[in-house]
Amino acid sequence: MTEGNQSKAAEERAAKGQSEANRKLKYISLAVLVVQNASLILSIRYVRTLPGDRFFTTSAVVMAEILKVLTCLLIILQQKRFSVKDTFFFLLDAIVLQYKDTLKLAVPSLIYTLQNNLQYVAISNLPAATFQVTYQLKILTTALFSVLMLRKSLSKVQWVSLLLLFAGVAIVQVQQEGNKEASVADGSNQNYTVGLVAVVISCMSSGFAGVYFEKILKGSSASVWVRNVQLGIFGMALGMLGLWWNDGAAIAERGFLFGYTDMVWCVIFNQAFGGLLVAVVVKYADNILKGFATSFSIIVSTVMSIYLFGFHVDLLFTAGAGLVIGAVYMYSLPKAPGGSLSPSSHSSSSASSSASSASPMAAGSGEMDAFLPKSIMKTTNLSARVT
Repeated sequence: MTEGNQSKAAEERAAKGQSEANRKLKYISLAVLVVQNASLILSIRYVRTLPGDRFFTTSAVVMAEILKVLTCLLIILQQKRFSVKDTFFFLLDAIVLQYKDTLKLAVPSLIYTLQNNLQYVAISNLPAATFQVTYQLKILTTALFSVLMLRKSLSKVQWVSLLLLFAGVAIVQVQQEGNKEASVADGSNQNYTVGLVAVVISCMSSGFAGVYFEKILKGSSASVWVRNVQLGIFGMALGMLGLWWNDGAAIAERGFLFGYTDMVWCVIFNQAFGGLLVAVVVKYADNILKGFATSFSIIVSTVMSIYLFGFHVDLLFTAGAGLVIGAVYMYSLPKAPGGSLSPSSHSSSSASSSASSASPMAAGSGEMDAFLPKSIMKTTNLSARVT
């Protein structure tokens, strides 16, 4: 009897310890998601508004793709126990011999490359806070493409949240239109209309590419690392084509790394590894936490924009941003029992939106299991069952 009580007490202590560890991991995940969401936008805005020689954004996009591919190749090499021969023949079969499967990635790769270039254009011409709020339209486009392409259904709360999201973004644009001169006073070569068009196209491409990539992943057993190598190969080729078309003559004269500073390298590393970092922490973050992180990152971007760039916040912007923050949180809430959308389906849709905004690597966070301690994996599995 005494042994049974001791065993029960030990199990309770272990469960309590796991719960505490899981809570800490969720808070760490929240912090990482917020920092990654806000820092990339703020850092791009910062390096693009500094006086002096500016780096070529097309070269930055290509460099980020190179770093992504190298990272995925190293992970595949690790999975093959650092056997160069096994890795070579594995990649030869997955990429070259199964070329039809590889060619499927040409479409999303083209869109991701376009999206990455458009983000630079948009952030270079819009205040960071305005871009952060407007870019949440990717949730709307992802939801619509999910309904059209994957035949998913949305709850009434989600449809209401999408309407609120659109209304909030519209209010922010009205506010920015009324204060256009003030919003671009920190740079002489900025064009608000160009920035707005760029972010809208980026949102549309983000939504389509994320859903298309999700559809491909569902119909294939290939690992997410192989998928990202395939994407990266097309991304580098298409990025180099865009570099030659847009900045070829200037880069031939000044060099590929012209204008690269320590801060520019930080932006590139953030772009390249941000998606991988999100893939790790998303394992410990449910949809509500991810929605809260996105909402909180808007607040962080706005506050930092006031101090870094002299951004002016008025009543209209506050109202619009508040609607967007509320809409993002509402959309991330789980459906009520009896709804037409299963929890797994909703989670997949939300993951598609998150992955398309950062990197397709985030769509395969399950692949990170091989690199996590078993104790953490057990805690994660327990969390998945509880939530």
